Amino acid sequence: MTALMMLAHYFEDLRRDSDLVVVAPDAGRVKLNKQFADRLGADLAILDKERPRQQVAAIGHVIGDVAGRTAVILDDIIDTAGTLCAAAEAVGRAGATRIHAAATHAVFSGRAYANLAASPFEQVVVTDTIPPRPDAPGNVRVLSCAALLTDSIRRIFTDDSVSAVFGGRNHTF
Repeated sequence: MTALMMLAHYFEDLRRDSDLVVVAPDAGRVKLNKQFADRLGADLAILDKERPRQQVAAIGHVIGDVAGRTAVILDDIIDTAGTLCAAAEAVGRAGATRIHAAATHAVFSGRAYANLAASPFEQVVVTDTIPPRPDAPGNVRVLSCAALLTDSIRRIFTDDSVSAVFGGRNHTF
């Protein structure tokens, strides 16, 4: 199952109001970020990320044009938000005027809330696959997966296409 369609739908209004660019946080997320960007009619940028040691991410540079644009950094999981915040700083240094993040699973462990509160993100949009604690920073927005799950379960019991719920793309995101 995938939250790609649900997250893309959330950002559709943003696309109409700005010059939007979707930013893949690393090479491993390019394919899914490209699908997200295509769904929104946005361009794609990629971060050159390395891990010099465990739990440390270094963003070398941004591949693509983010200057003067609204960036959405899209990932599958946010754990401590350290990598995500480093990505936001790199995108900001490259000239993005507004920065958002989106992820399916919000683990939010360790200093995640402090990291996100101090970050340049206008919004960090996540689903409720892992319900966040009530003390989440004000820039965290939680989308419910209830309708997505309900429709999927209903389709299983009525022998309808579950893939249709996900726009024919029933992969993990």
